[in-house]
Amino acid sequence: MTTETLKQEASPEGIQTPKKIWITAFIFAFLTLLCDGADLGFLALSLTSLKAEFHLTGVQAGTLGSLTLLGSAIGGLIGGWACDRFGRVRIIVFFIAYSSVLTCALGFTDSYMQFAIVRVFGSMGLGALYIACNILMSEMVPTKHRTTVLATLMTGYTLGSLLATLLAGHIIPEHGWRFLYWIAITPVVLSILMRFCVPEPASWKKSRELKALAATTVDPTQKVKRQNPYLEILKDKKHGTMFVLWIISTGALQFGYYGVSNWLPAYLESDLGIKFKEMAMYMVGTFLIMMFAKVIAGIVADKLGRRAVFAFGTIGTALFIPVIVYLNTPTNILWMMLFFGFLYGIPYAINATYMTESFPTSIRGSAVGGAYNIGKVLSIFSPLTIGYLSQSGSIGLGLLVMAAAYFICGVIPLLFIKDRLFNPQKAD
Repeated sequence: MTTETLKQEASPEGIQTPKKIWITAFIFAFLTLLCDGADLGFLALSLTSLKAEFHLTGVQAGTLGSLTLLGSAIGGLIGGWACDRFGRVRIIVFFIAYSSVLTCALGFTDSYMQFAIVRVFGSMGLGALYIACNILMSEMVPTKHRTTVLATLMTGYTLGSLLATLLAGHIIPEHGWRFLYWIAITPVVLSILMRFCVPEPASWKKSRELKALAATTVDPTQKVKRQNPYLEILKDKKHGTMFVLWIISTGALQFGYYGVSNWLPAYLESDLGIKFKEMAMYMVGTFLIMMFAKVIAGIVADKLGRRAVFAFGTIGTALFIPVIVYLNTPTNILWMMLFFGFLYGIPYAINATYMTESFPTSIRGSAVGGAYNIGKVLSIFSPLTIGYLSQSGSIGLGLLVMAAAYFICGVIPLLFIKDRLFNPQKAD
């Protein structure tokens, strides 16, 4: 079989995955990200109990969140490379089981240091799964539906946060925080089922064949030499530039997102004087609106393009944060939070599709995983930034810095990153 023969097997629109297969893959990917969202929620919801049992200071408690982001960034870098090397489905299956076992192990720790170490390694699975699930679906779903499907996929994270809230509210008062982590072993069943129910994307398999064939064409007796994927990205000027642009944009996105998500509840409660139960209901309403916004944004992006909708969500979020900080009143804060939830949900609905279509299949895992998770390293400092600024002013001052990050995140793609540069269903 020649290189030309392999290329001709794919239609101009790319290799079409049967609908039954990509819908099955979507169900498993959605449940995977739901578990990811719940896992992240478990730490936030058990933090008060952990502080009491391990006698933690505020800095130690906050460090657990930063360690989670660090582990997730490392996992995303490894996961992106491994997706290109071993396959998208294999990596999801492995890291579901890996993350489940180590999250469950947190329930058996006896000290802060033990918990912190296990958390760093366990959270590596969270970063790898985000990258692998989005790449898998981008390569299976037809272009005309891709953003809608990936946006709906991202609601799994939000639904996981809601599930974690419900589970923690029932389990921690009755059984303690350890039981909350012990039930995290259940997704292992999901990994076993996915191993037998979901195949690798055809475009990834075809891309591997093309690379192997091209490497052995010159000398069939010579073994295929594996090149560092990041050197492969950077040596191509076009791919290298795109890689750097996405590092800056996703770094700004995550800096803003994690800063706001960590401190917004505290801002409502301490700066605005909203009672805890009311604050919790405001956040639930925000989560629900976010889920709705993600689906709507995906549908609109498939019609109007990724760039326009992504810019609307990011720049809109940047402009509305100062509105909340300076113009809130007891009578309008609920409506402000609901509208904010709509804007706040849009960027993550579009980000995955936009990024995966910016790189060819052969380097997609490494490029997307690398850009997103190098950017994530910046997010480690966002909760600390707001905490530092709150000491000399208010939490609202820190939120304004997050608004600036959202603005940077939106302007870079708007000016420099075109829509649909590559079709993930083609073996580019």
